[in-house]
Amino acid sequence: MAKHSIFDFQSPDADLKDDVLRSRLFEILRKYASGPVISTELEDGKSCLFIFVGENGGHWILRSYSTGLITLDVMQCGKEEILSKDTLKSIEKEICKVLSAEKSLHLPPINRGAKVNTYYPTVDDLLIQYDFDRLEFETNSPYQNIKILHSQQFGNILILDDDINLAESDFIYTKTITGSGREVFKDKTILILGGGDGGILNELLQCSPEFVTMVDIDEDVINCAIKYLRGICGNALDNLSGEHHKVHIGDCVKYLEQCIEEGRTFDYVINDLTAIPVTKEPIGSLWEFLRLILDMSMKVLSPSGKYFTQGNSYNKPDALLMYEQQLTKLSCPVQFRKEDVFVPSYHEKWVFYEIWKTNESTLS
Repeated sequence: MAKHSIFDFQSPDADLKDDVLRSRLFEILRKYASGPVISTELEDGKSCLFIFVGENGGHWILRSYSTGLITLDVMQCGKEEILSKDTLKSIEKEICKVLSAEKSLHLPPINRGAKVNTYYPTVDDLLIQYDFDRLEFETNSPYQNIKILHSQQFGNILILDDDINLAESDFIYTKTITGSGREVFKDKTILILGGGDGGILNELLQCSPEFVTMVDIDEDVINCAIKYLRGICGNALDNLSGEHHKVHIGDCVKYLEQCIEEGRTFDYVINDLTAIPVTKEPIGSLWEFLRLILDMSMKVLSPSGKYFTQGNSYNKPDALLMYEQQLTKLSCPVQFRKEDVFVPSYHEKWVFYEIWKTNESTLS
């Protein structure tokens, strides 16, 4: 494993081509590394690059830019920590003094090549380091890569195709996608699209519904949830069929087509398939699938029914707006409300939608 420490220094007046300044910097770095083994001026004539060889195969890269930015990247190799946190802080202070830097930045080390990846980005590409301490499970189903990683804060987390899906402790997600306590599910019929983690099914079965139907294409996700996501699914998936529920393993599009053909309707449809695509325009296969599911869901939703779904990150307003524009193009007129909540394992606010028909039968 390698630890990558990053330093930034803002020093507009520093010129690393100056022999005296460069010697003072090298004196600091040579306490920990030998070299530089590479020393060069870059094409703009104002920037320099120096590479040092550190202990145990590590290396240091010192780079100056014409803008006054000077960066130092320290790569330490091996399991043992060669440079402590205090030592790195001391290096930062020494370099700041030599450069007469206006300001500096030292980021915590990035662990590279670890057995368990702890870095996952938010939707808007903010890098989050999780406190994962072990990989509980991993497999490749016919549809996706499935991982369960254990977090000391959040419990087990389901990760699908390297996308954070749901943690055992993300109760706010299942609460919000089922209406945040506003709905009365007693004696109602409900269709769940997706939801293989079992959280929504578990939530609904506690509300005495008439019947809950869940359709998910990936049996491996369901089996994984039964064993590793008990904190969120409880015992809801232990039996795939019961007096008040049935889990179908299959394609939700085919199931919706069957319901439309048979004239079956539901009081609630809860779509937990995928988030709204983040694209520049609402085009492509992901948007086509989204529109298909929306339109088919409206056809199986009772006139006074409700449709619930996740949206996407609060920080993606353009994608959310494009989704809302799609709602004006459905086969029936609808209205909607949205709600944003902070989902702990996502490390960001997430937007959810509640949609209902406004046709004549609803208004009369």
